[in-house]
Amino acid sequence: MAKKILIAFDESENAFRGVEYVANTFKTDIEITLFGVILDTADICQMQSKELSPYFKSQQTAFCAIEEKKKEVLAKAMKKAKNTLVEAGFNESKIITRIVPKKSGVARDIANESKEGYDSIVIGRRGLSGIKEMFLGSVSQKVISLAKDASICIIN
Repeated sequence: MAKKILIAFDESENAFRGVEYVANTFKTDIEITLFGVILDTADICQMQSKELSPYFKSQQTAFCAIEEKKKEVLAKAMKKAKNTLVEAGFNESKIITRIVPKKSGVARDIANESKEGYDSIVIGRRGLSGIKEMFLGSVSQKVISLAKDASICIIN
């Protein structure tokens, strides 16, 4: 049985279904990490180059405010997910929330995190149409192909 679970998490309905799946399926003595990957815009927000277009300069503050709001929304969703797990009997001290900036792609970042001793990965499926998924791929499909050391549970 799994002792350390990585839940790939965003504020989507499927991510919350993943949390509910873990809450209803696994024993409560495990370690859980709610892991969110977001676009790293800090560099863009700090750019002051003369080469920036006047339009970008005029919108830079608004763009950066939106990105900060995105982090707040994800943090709030993670808090709700953590509460769901605690209410299901999981030990709060064994539930970690991590929001990291995207480094090499969402799927690769999840797969890289999974190498840190996780037994299982729980990830929601976005539900792209068949054609979009065929051309674009999906994060869950990419995680399946990249994460070799953990069991993977895809939540619809």
